[in-house]
Amino acid sequence: MTSVGVIGLGDMGSGLARNLIAHGFETWGIDLLAHRQSAFVDMGGHAATDVAQVGRNAEAVFVMVMKGTEAQEVILGTGGLAETMAPGGIILLTATIKPAEARAIGVALDGTGLHLIDSPVSGGFPGAQGGTLTMMAAGSDAALAQARPVMEAVSASIHRVGDTPGDGQTVKACLQSLIGAQFSATFEAAALAAKAGVPGQVILDVFSTSSAGCGVVNNALEKIIDRQFDGTGSHINTMHKDLTISMALGEELGVPLHTAASAMQVFHAGRTRYPDGDNWACTRVIEDIVGAELHRNGARMTR
Repeated sequence: MTSVGVIGLGDMGSGLARNLIAHGFETWGIDLLAHRQSAFVDMGGHAATDVAQVGRNAEAVFVMVMKGTEAQEVILGTGGLAETMAPGGIILLTATIKPAEARAIGVALDGTGLHLIDSPVSGGFPGAQGGTLTMMAAGSDAALAQARPVMEAVSASIHRVGDTPGDGQTVKACLQSLIGAQFSATFEAAALAAKAGVPGQVILDVFSTSSAGCGVVNNALEKIIDRQFDGTGSHINTMHKDLTISMALGEELGVPLHTAASAMQVFHAGRTRYPDGDNWACTRVIEDIVGAELHRNGARMTR
């Protein structure tokens, strides 16, 4: 396999493309935004004029879009991958969508000669750009073996979580219910520390070396205490969407998700107040309420 495609060149897709190019794959890509296309060309990629051009030129295509409807359109729509990829080609569904949407795409691809690997990812912007994503892959033995080289180019951990479309999305929904809760607890702890007058560096030092320390918590705290609430590659809309999927799966299966539901409300508030912000902007909502901000070198009272 020498030629690959990436549909969606945003914070995550641009990282996929960067690492595929770095590993020597001829990489075709497309995005709705012209500046992303230009950045992709500067990396050494081939900018396509439409999805069909990606499909005709790539043996494997990563689909990294925002919504299930968008994934369905680029895969199954007129001029989509199902119509334009050669038989034997592989579609890697790395977007996070509803499990039922992934299953529907899989059913629609039956008989096309194409293979679908349902493989949402975790690791966020740093993982995508650094090629260290975790992949939750569901697909056939043959498809996974064939796609292994391109998956290894973008990932540090590839987990086989199932055989059929929807299996990967189900695992991702479970994961995001946990990550959402970790985020919201971190935001609240940061606001508590601010109101108590504890410097942010102290909180980061303690939290990062304690049993609570992990990539999610540590990265969130770094952004909060440095007051980096936008432009960090982790837009609030993405996590809000992911939690919506987790909550819908819980509702479908009759599983109470108390902490995930609380996290959902934190992200509702953050998205409403700071619609252009990143995940950490949720902290500002709580800080606004308590009248204190957590900075690296100290807390700042705002009233």
